[in-house]
Amino acid sequence: MNDTYTLGPLQAGPPCCDPEPLIRVENLSLHYGTKPALEGVSLDIYKGCITALIGPSGCGKTSFLSVLNRLTDMIPGCRVSGNVHFDNRDLRNPALDVQGLRRDIGMIFQKPVPFPLSIRRNIELPLREHGMSKQADLNEVIQRVLLDVGLWDEVKDRLESSAQALSGGQQQRLCIARALALKPKVLLMDEPCSALDPISSGVVEDLIQRLRGKYTVVIVTHNLAQARRIANYAGFFWVKERAGCLIEFGQCKQIFEAPAHDLTAAYVNGSRG
Repeated sequence: MNDTYTLGPLQAGPPCCDPEPLIRVENLSLHYGTKPALEGVSLDIYKGCITALIGPSGCGKTSFLSVLNRLTDMIPGCRVSGNVHFDNRDLRNPALDVQGLRRDIGMIFQKPVPFPLSIRRNIELPLREHGMSKQADLNEVIQRVLLDVGLWDEVKDRLESSAQALSGGQQQRLCIARALALKPKVLLMDEPCSALDPISSGVVEDLIQRLRGKYTVVIVTHNLAQARRIANYAGFFWVKERAGCLIEFGQCKQIFEAPAHDLTAAYVNGSRG
């Protein structure tokens, strides 16, 4: 199917100036059983900005995302230490409302994962689970978020059709719309374009850029050109002593044009990784 689309009402947000930390991570470590995945990671995620996490496979980038909305709780034997605060909440507090946290911090996965339901039900279901029941309210949100991701004109006449009949790019935009329906503060994106063809990837990348200023986005990507195009900040991860670690973090322009660490320079210049 064609992934040509018309921009909806969601206009590109303002560039982030005067950065305000929304998520603060201090000395974060993570183990799967006895295997270390992350050691000693510290960084701030800034409100309204796009932060790209780059580095080779296996250096803990996806594990880092999983900590931020407590998906690690679902992994047997997973142990997390360190401090993670979001919007003045301690994310490691056992009494934290995890369902509420995942509403505030949505997740978009590498492979689009629409529910095996209609397009309409894909967005309705999480809204109903979070207490919205009036059909008029549901319809309003469905139209708004589909417009926001540029899908409304493509699917408005077949909302009862299976979401799994959509193209890959359309499915990914539907998954983003489903997350936006819950009005999150943060969107975590784990290589959201890597399973898509170049045209669909470009569509999704354009959408991500339009989220800047309205949402805080943390994106894992192996596409260095993409990171450079869309991100305000970048963090470079590497593996040291069998564990993922953060080598360097800073403004994206600095990371790519004047990295402070030799390993960062080698990676962004293509001689390592």
